[in-house]
Amino acid sequence: MVSMSSETEPNAELDPSHPLVVVMGVSGAGKSTIGALVADALGVSFVDGDALHPLENVKKMAAGTPLTDDDRWPWLAKVGEALADAGERGSGLVVACSALKRAYRDAIRGEAPGALFLLLSGSRDVLSRRLEGRSGHFMPISLLDSQLASLEPLQLDERSVIVDIDAPVELVVAAAVIGVRAN
Repeated sequence: MVSMSSETEPNAELDPSHPLVVVMGVSGAGKSTIGALVADALGVSFVDGDALHPLENVKKMAAGTPLTDDDRWPWLAKVGEALADAGERGSGLVVACSALKRAYRDAIRGEAPGALFLLLSGSRDVLSRRLEGRSGHFMPISLLDSQLASLEPLQLDERSVIVDIDAPVELVVAAAVIGVRAN
């Protein structure tokens, strides 16, 4: 249910009692729900990365238009800055952010080199069911396939934990917390 990679950049200062975690994955994976619960279990704050999107990005996604990289770079910088600020304060932070491509994760790590990426992984069927049961969210199910196509696997040099989401929430959270603490 959990796989981990713990290589980090040589100068990344890590504080295991105040981790900097990016809960990542496609829409419907549970980034916000799991992220908030993991943050609570770790005793750190939680930020939903969607709240950091510029209004123009939210409007595009609500209209069913995938974001371009030009749309994403300012948002990714804000995600990285939020993590870096928490690291400087020594408070730790969990941020929900799709971080689908290596370049996006690199941009976040450029601001917060000690960030750990917690990938919530699930099959298309599991993700579709979750999206269909969700209301009041700006990401339509029609964008799931484009997100799955964009998701680039985590590499061995990326500090990461991968958790399968096809389990009850409490088991997903427990596996995530164990993985984060082990890194």
